[in-house]
Amino acid sequence: MRSIMILIVIPFVLASLFPCFQAQTLSSPFSNRGQWQLMQSSIGISPMHMQLLHNDKVIMFDRTDFGHSYLPLSNGRCRMDPFDIALKLDCSAHSLLYDVATNTIRPLMIQTDTWCSSGSVLPNGTLIQTGGYNDGERSIRMFTPCFDQTCDWVEFPRLLSQRRWYATNQILPDARVIVVGGRRQFNYEFLPKTTNPNDSLSSIPLNFLQRTTDTSENNLYPFVHLLPDGNLFIFANTKSVLFDYKQNTVIKEFPPIPGEDPRNYPSSGSSVLLPLDENQGPLQAEVVVCGGAPRGSFESAVRGSFMQALGTCGRLRLTDPNPNWVMENMPMPRAMGDMLLLPNGNVVIINGVGTGTAGWEHGREPVLTPVIFQPSETVNPFTIMAPASRPRLYHSSAVLLKDGRVLVGGSNPHVFYNFTGVEHPTDLSLEAFSPPYLAPEFNPVRPTIRYVTNNNVLGFRVFCYVTFTVADYGSASDVSVRIVAPSFTTHSFGQNQRMVVLKLRGVTYLGGEAYYATVVGPSTPEIAPPGYYMMFVVHKGVPSSGWWVQVM
Repeated sequence: MRSIMILIVIPFVLASLFPCFQAQTLSSPFSNRGQWQLMQSSIGISPMHMQLLHNDKVIMFDRTDFGHSYLPLSNGRCRMDPFDIALKLDCSAHSLLYDVATNTIRPLMIQTDTWCSSGSVLPNGTLIQTGGYNDGERSIRMFTPCFDQTCDWVEFPRLLSQRRWYATNQILPDARVIVVGGRRQFNYEFLPKTTNPNDSLSSIPLNFLQRTTDTSENNLYPFVHLLPDGNLFIFANTKSVLFDYKQNTVIKEFPPIPGEDPRNYPSSGSSVLLPLDENQGPLQAEVVVCGGAPRGSFESAVRGSFMQALGTCGRLRLTDPNPNWVMENMPMPRAMGDMLLLPNGNVVIINGVGTGTAGWEHGREPVLTPVIFQPSETVNPFTIMAPASRPRLYHSSAVLLKDGRVLVGGSNPHVFYNFTGVEHPTDLSLEAFSPPYLAPEFNPVRPTIRYVTNNNVLGFRVFCYVTFTVADYGSASDVSVRIVAPSFTTHSFGQNQRMVVLKLRGVTYLGGEAYYATVVGPSTPEIAPPGYYMMFVVHKGVPSSGWWVQVM
């Protein structure tokens, strides 16, 4: 038995460097509908893309081709780009690092245009970010987290084999990244590139992407999920396949989602792979796709007529012998919503519009109320949450934080930043949504992780001991230990997002309020690709704050 380690309490600090940036609680008291806080009234950019890093900082970026932002670069730096569409000399930042603990920001220097790009985090914690527009369409950018103020973007121009605008990335079991699709790109490629001189020229055709394009495309940012068998689930427009990327073979084509209405950009629904539970036998893999816009919605919005968004979710259990879609009705229609896995295994659907579609000026009737989807509930799986005060339309994003909150930012439905004379102005603020499990009434049953063995490394099929405290303990059947891979969120899809429920061997009482859970590391890298994950102990449905572990 492992001895109890000295408990170290690291206080959560929520401060700001500037008075105007103080966080504000927007709904009080805390209820079972959650709570909103305004974290920053303006961060200077509208974060089209977000990624939480393992040092608890969130990297955010927009695009470079709309002119100056409202965040100056530090130390007198300026970006010089002779190919930029808007400004050849630009002394404003289009990317930043948000420190969750201190609620402060640091401007970052991004060189080429990241408009509508994609990303994945490598096993060492480095964000590899791909594509964009104009001079950025074939660029690769890397950001390696640091614990001081020195780290910044490093760019490698013209390294992608094809232009990648509206592509999707997925980290693979062998630590490579597959980059799928993009506008008029019916192919994929792998990163990092090898030393083979021909490798930078290689892309591999994927006819499925060509078959799923229509007059509005509706197959951009395809939903890509790595499955436990090592194959990929790829959903585009209304169709989906099981794809063996090693053999470049479509193994199976699934039935189209009922209704035949598109779910991908610009119709812009969202999708998640539900938690993979290693306590089940055999392991189940199920995908959910929610929202979107009817066929013809984009063309209709161009003419000034905004069609109602889709109000359904489809569930597809991929491990069934003959998978078929099971449809659920959401409480309200929604396009451009973000779906995020919460630590307790539920899914929050947040942001978006009730009519229209993605694109400049194409969305109307903002949906202010998040909903929480409980996959285990068969009668009424959706619960409506407290409404936000700020609309989040096109180019908004959201990520799960280690403390269990959901960070929300962005919304720029205009060609340029536009704050006046429009129905929905550009929004540069940051908000945090606290789901109901963070309410103080759950503090007695809320666990706190105190220590994780093996220096916070989670080996494949290796035993791990997680020490936690909880005031009002129930039983081992109330406990689960989960790991969550943070998403790269953009355009209503959390790329690389996944949750694994670790195999629980038992819970042992240590004395006082202390216990330790014996768990087993993921069975295979197909179930949990190597990299950094947030570990949560969930007790009676209430999660702890996260604890960073590295799967390797």
